[in-house]
Amino acid sequence: MKNVPIVDQPRWPALDAEGHPGTMNFRLEFTRTKEDAIYEDPAKMYRFTGKKAIAKLEASVTIPGLNFSWKSDPLESSSAAFAVMGEEVNGRYYSR
Repeated sequence: MKNVPIVDQPRWPALDAEGHPGTMNFRLEFTRTKEDAIYEDPAKMYRFTGKKAIAKLEASVTIPGLNFSWKSDPLESSSAAFAVMGEEVNGRYYSR
């Protein structure tokens, strides 16, 4: 995603927090593994089934009004502690 509009509010959650428009660029990659990921709670009619994944992210943020910019490390050096890919079933569509 490129040039995604964002608002930075350094004093949030103050009611009079001023917002500063900016943009964000990011690239997010998921790679599915063969390891299952199953989360289920029949009492709440919830089920998620899928595979664990490897996630990598590279991002940058620019807030011109604050003369601020930030860039993450490159995608190649990124890693996540946890990621899953799959399907969720809940509420009235839940079948046991």
